[in-house]
Amino acid sequence: MTRKGFGLRTIAISGFAAALVAAMPAAHAEDKVVVFAAASLKDALDAVNKACEADVGEAATVSYAASSALAKQIEGGAPADVFIPADLDWMKYLSDKKLTRPNTEVKLLGNKIVLVAPKDSTVEAKIEKGFDLAKLVGDGKLAMGDFKAVPAGKYGKAALESLGVWSSVVGKVAQAENVRAALKLVSTGEAALGIVYATDAHAEKGVKVVGTFPEDSHPPIIYPVAQTADSKDKDTPAFLKCLQSAKAGALFREQGFTVLTPSN
Repeated sequence: MTRKGFGLRTIAISGFAAALVAAMPAAHAEDKVVVFAAASLKDALDAVNKACEADVGEAATVSYAASSALAKQIEGGAPADVFIPADLDWMKYLSDKKLTRPNTEVKLLGNKIVLVAPKDSTVEAKIEKGFDLAKLVGDGKLAMGDFKAVPAGKYGKAALESLGVWSSVVGKVAQAENVRAALKLVSTGEAALGIVYATDAHAEKGVKVVGTFPEDSHPPIIYPVAQTADSKDKDTPAFLKCLQSAKAGALFREQGFTVLTPSN
């Protein structure tokens, strides 16, 4: 199989990323705060984790993957203390199963979705009702997170349906296991365009933003956070408090997130 063929095939949500999380030593759950976070949070949360180390007493162990994969891992008994998905649906999925502590659930961050192209692309777009996305993609592919499970993919599909262009491009979509994988397809030129979060585009110098999707074209993009029901690490409350602190808020904003917690 060619490198391009490999990059563009649909990646199973329960594949490599989930296996990686499952392989995490159970001892981590006792030694450090273990955080399962949406892949799109990596740059910002790495910085926040470092900044919070002094307040918490240690750096947390963070595993990044698709929100769907992480939720399934927690459901399967993976030793996570904190869950930060990229939408409310996957938090509700665990909450409905009594796998989170409801009194700790907070809407932490907001984001936007954008259309990106490789940095040397000449594509220009005005994202509006009925815009000719299929023509912009041409003979190439449109990279997105898995639109049945990955929040960024779900938001993207909702936006394209709202704008009346989904049916014209669905056959050109290259689905990926998470939004960062979709971003990579664009940055390496394996996809002509991609739909990712604005924060992902900010973090990747190999792409450029060619348009921002109207906020009313898709459900609000919200990252909630909660302590899991089975959390055992005594430092988890301190980590959650620091996530909602002013210094964490400044770091999240630096990466392009909107901070939703009042204390920020």
